[in-house]
Amino acid sequence: MGAYDDIFRASVEDPERFWLDAAAALDWHTAPTTALDSSNPPFYRWFPDGELNVAYNALDRHVDAGRGDQAALIYDSPVTQSQRSYTYAELRDEVARFAGVLAGLGVGVGDRVVIYMPMVPEAAVAMLACARIGAVHSVVFGGFAPKELAVRIDDATPKVVVSASCGIEGKRVIEYKPLLDKAIELAAHKPDRQVILQRPQAAAAMGDADVDWVEAMAGATPADPVPVKATDPLYILYTSGTTGKPKGVVRDGGGYAVALAWSMPNVYDVGAGETIFTASDVGWVVGHSYIVYAPLLAGATTILYEGKPVGTPDAGQFWRVVADHGVKSLFTAPTAFRAIKKEDPKAEHLRDHDVSSLKYLFLAGERLDPETYHWASDTLGIPVIDHWWQTETGWPIVANPAGIELLPIKPGSPTRPLPGWDVQVLDIAGKPVEAGTDGAIVVKLPMPPGALPTLWNDDERFVRSYMAAFDGYYLTGDGGNIDEDGYVYVMGRTDDVINVAGHRLSTGSMEEVLASHPDVAECAVIGVADSMKGQIPRGFVVLKAGVDGAAEGYEDTLRAELVQLVRDQIGAVASLKDVAVVAALPKTRSGKILRKTMRGIADGNDEPVPSTIESAEVLDALRPILRKD
Repeated sequence: MGAYDDIFRASVEDPERFWLDAAAALDWHTAPTTALDSSNPPFYRWFPDGELNVAYNALDRHVDAGRGDQAALIYDSPVTQSQRSYTYAELRDEVARFAGVLAGLGVGVGDRVVIYMPMVPEAAVAMLACARIGAVHSVVFGGFAPKELAVRIDDATPKVVVSASCGIEGKRVIEYKPLLDKAIELAAHKPDRQVILQRPQAAAAMGDADVDWVEAMAGATPADPVPVKATDPLYILYTSGTTGKPKGVVRDGGGYAVALAWSMPNVYDVGAGETIFTASDVGWVVGHSYIVYAPLLAGATTILYEGKPVGTPDAGQFWRVVADHGVKSLFTAPTAFRAIKKEDPKAEHLRDHDVSSLKYLFLAGERLDPETYHWASDTLGIPVIDHWWQTETGWPIVANPAGIELLPIKPGSPTRPLPGWDVQVLDIAGKPVEAGTDGAIVVKLPMPPGALPTLWNDDERFVRSYMAAFDGYYLTGDGGNIDEDGYVYVMGRTDDVINVAGHRLSTGSMEEVLASHPDVAECAVIGVADSMKGQIPRGFVVLKAGVDGAAEGYEDTLRAELVQLVRDQIGAVASLKDVAVVAALPKTRSGKILRKTMRGIADGNDEPVPSTIESAEVLDALRPILRKD
């Protein structure tokens, strides 16, 4: 038995002792004596008698320990060609002042604040300021369409909205204030005030309810940390792609802080004074957990990056950030590496930067196809760690625990469940399946600290969405299998399993085959309605940079090769005959391909316009191909 096996066994045999021990890593106003309240399943509550302040643990605690001069947050923005570094003492002071601004606007314990901002340090400051005074923040991706923002405002009913005059998407400046004004006009709930950060790239016209960030900060009285119950909500995060009434994932402060503080050294192998670069967005769960809260709880240095993996200005920006700031662990989405691979397939930009500080690459957000894994692994020569988790879980479910023991890597698998996560695969009747057999991936209750305790103001939907399918289990919504070594294989959302003439086939498996072609940078496979077979698969591929897709006969040749690859590796039953070459695939801001939306359009449905402008433009270009106009 290795170190991982011992720790995992301890976490499932005596979870309460395991997590109480982990809780000792934090500073508590009232230390918990009870780990878990299981009196009302499936509404489990961690550390019910504990009280703490998460922002104090992320900032003040390190300053009090004499490490106030260490870099806490480094802002790196190739789109504005600027960098800014905050020590722990400086960041604490900024957060305390903005907490004072919010308190001065009437925000207190339990009140909600919606944060609608680009990737600037003030976004993290606003989040931590809410946590400092016990308010509940809800970050919405900057640039979300007004309707999407409005439904979140109506659900969270914030007292204040914090925003900025603009964001920068690639080479475009997107004005946020008109989008925010329209959202408030559409929303039934009206916030009391809006705090606006004016950026030089576009000034916002201010109204009577608007407060200028800089002016408010200049006159603010710093606010002290307010202890709250460990079970009180820290934030609400709405799941991506939500239509209609949004699904607001609630995160409690105590369990989340304990889980994140445990995960930093054990999963990411990053401790105090070391640097992690999480290339994500604070509007996504990865940004909440591994740009803001976890690195600061661990006393590490975190990079907040405003830019793209490619095009701002080139495909070498991640390597530059690693070299400039001595990054030890890089965490991003597979789609980012597919973009880098597409633009720079021979990784020529890597030669310009010294990335010897980089020990690990972590990828999550979409399934890591073996082709991208091998490219990244061969290019960097370091462990490339696929790991799997969800907005709902707050931190990884399955991962290779680099800080405990680096387990053998199997391409296509995010490795084994982390301590606390009892992952199983069930058939449609709720019975465990044999090793290697596909089924529904579930987690046996109770889930560990950090996972959602419920949905915002909707316990019934929480039960219906996650707990009702299999009694005593959380339904992940993903399908896959666990092999004889305990390695988990996540093949995609269960609604991405298609039924072709009675055969259930995973579109993820077909995507894996298409991605193995040397000319393909990225791909998606969807199942569309067919009167004869029920559903048939359709493939969409984006070519690597340098491939001449316009050459005479190229597309026909490529299509024939791809169809043959699927036939050879999956079988004729897959019936994949329709493959289109496209310029880009529509995605959420977190990098997930909008397969469900693509499928709906192909089936002739009226699908909602995606919430980001870029995705809407990509989808508009794709519509005629999907509909075969």
